[in-house]
Amino acid sequence: MAAPILAYENLGVIQGSGWLFRGLDINVGPRDRLALIGRNGAGKTTLLKLLAGVIDSDEGRRSIVPGTRVVMLEQEPDLRTFPTLRDYVLAGDDAPEPYEADAIADQLGIDLSRESASASGGERRRAAIVRALSMDPDVLLLDEPTNHLDIAAIDWLEEWLNRFRGAFVVISHDRTFLTRLTKQTLWLDRGAMRRAEIGFGGFEAWTEQVYADEERNAQRLDAKLKLEEHWLLRGVTGRRKRNQGRLTKLIEMRAERASMVGPQGSANLTIGTDDARSKVVIDAKHISKSFGPRKIIDDLTLRITRKDRIGIVGANGAGKSTLIKLLTGDLAPDSGTIRFAQTIEAIVIDQQRIKMEPQKTVRDVLADGGDWVEVQGVRKHVIGYLKDFLFEGHMIDAKIGTLSGGERSRLLLAREFARPSNLLVLDEPTNDLDLETLDLLQDVIGDFDGTVLIVSHDRDFLDRTVTVTLGLDGSGSVDVVAGGYEDWEKQRRLKVSGGKRENPRKVQPTAPPVVAPKVKLTYKDQRDYELLPKRIEELEALIVRDEALLADPALYTKDFARFEALTKAVAKARGDKEAAELRWLELAEMVEG
Repeated sequence: MAAPILAYENLGVIQGSGWLFRGLDINVGPRDRLALIGRNGAGKTTLLKLLAGVIDSDEGRRSIVPGTRVVMLEQEPDLRTFPTLRDYVLAGDDAPEPYEADAIADQLGIDLSRESASASGGERRRAAIVRALSMDPDVLLLDEPTNHLDIAAIDWLEEWLNRFRGAFVVISHDRTFLTRLTKQTLWLDRGAMRRAEIGFGGFEAWTEQVYADEERNAQRLDAKLKLEEHWLLRGVTGRRKRNQGRLTKLIEMRAERASMVGPQGSANLTIGTDDARSKVVIDAKHISKSFGPRKIIDDLTLRITRKDRIGIVGANGAGKSTLIKLLTGDLAPDSGTIRFAQTIEAIVIDQQRIKMEPQKTVRDVLADGGDWVEVQGVRKHVIGYLKDFLFEGHMIDAKIGTLSGGERSRLLLAREFARPSNLLVLDEPTNDLDLETLDLLQDVIGDFDGTVLIVSHDRDFLDRTVTVTLGLDGSGSVDVVAGGYEDWEKQRRLKVSGGKRENPRKVQPTAPPVVAPKVKLTYKDQRDYELLPKRIEELEALIVRDEALLADPALYTKDFARFEALTKAVAKARGDKEAAELRWLELAEMVEG
């Protein structure tokens, strides 16, 4: 392992009346790719600022190799004193060279002459990225770099970081981003720091092993394992089981929905049975919408039924917000018709998030100062309901102003989900949420009895939640794909490989001609359909076992051959698992047919 170029020894920080963390040792090597993981409020952003030298610690010593340039990308940079985005990017004695900033701005598609006061969240985020990347850093400290970015910008940033010759430490809720980029993990947990020489892809298996070891040690001492209450309720092992159950349920729902989708790529969902027709929530026929000469939505026909989970993806400006407004009745189409079920009761949670008065308490927000809250028509004690959203019971009387951004987001979710509704609209719901809260949100969406519309750039979140993806390319056409983001990506790749320009008014099928459904499954098909779920579970167990072995920090240096073999085995098992899931989904579609 190379000598560190940036380190902190015996690091401690006081927050309020106690220690936020104490006795931490952190080392950053010259080519480290570190994921910094921890709950909201654990001190991740504070830790990045300490490494950057922006703030001082109460204990500990920071050391850095002379000449090392450390650059931090803040989550919310302050642009108020800068007239334009260019003024912000080129400010200060350590400002980047203008030509380097312009080159990166051109690749990211950001106009730096834009006035800062009128810039959107995505434009401000891009400007901050331009400044950070063009400063020629040796160490990059990235705090939620994908917030407010569209998928194209996230892909570009991933490619840039893959080519980056320095080190980086990243905080992110974007699982796909972390899995693709990181090779080491720092876990800030209950005031302590753990490090593993594995990327985020092995994080869950590693944490499960850590908690299992703690439990065994506690049992040897004849003492009950003293973990925080939300871990007892929603521990890693339990979450893994729920995730597996949710995946199985999602695959079944996707298979059912696939039987209602016409040829892949056609912007049309049809319903084949009277029973399904009775469950229609939104029925759009040949709708179009333009702003001036630009066609935003062109001739879209779409039926959305109860319990559908619809994901909407596309670049910023492609028309996602317009489509949401059309589907919720906030905007009328220029042509075509949209009919809504008469009983729709909608909850809308948008990017801006509803502001809560800082002087109010958690109890005020949830129960108007009382002890009970109505949750979807069921009366619950407010403390018990808080625990469902990962809050400690003693936080019931905490003031809103003292909560972290992630805790405020969780409280907003708790308040909104308590309201009676059958249509849930989520516009970029994953911003500012930590990984635990994302798991919680996925559970809530999975258990929701109504229809869900989700606009998101979080690829992993979409793959874990939606049954149908609507993909917008900015030309007015809408791809309708049964499945999640990855399914939409595969279809897009098929289009590109086909090499034919699509007619934007009517998207033609790119998949091979549909073969007439078989009257009866073959013996092999039937065997695969019955046995593949067990095979998927076995592969998942193999992945968990090998990732747990890879979590040993000493394995890389002591037995590199075994480390390499396990790495290849995990990659193969993941590929086999994906192939098995796709095969089972294909068979499930045949059974539905």
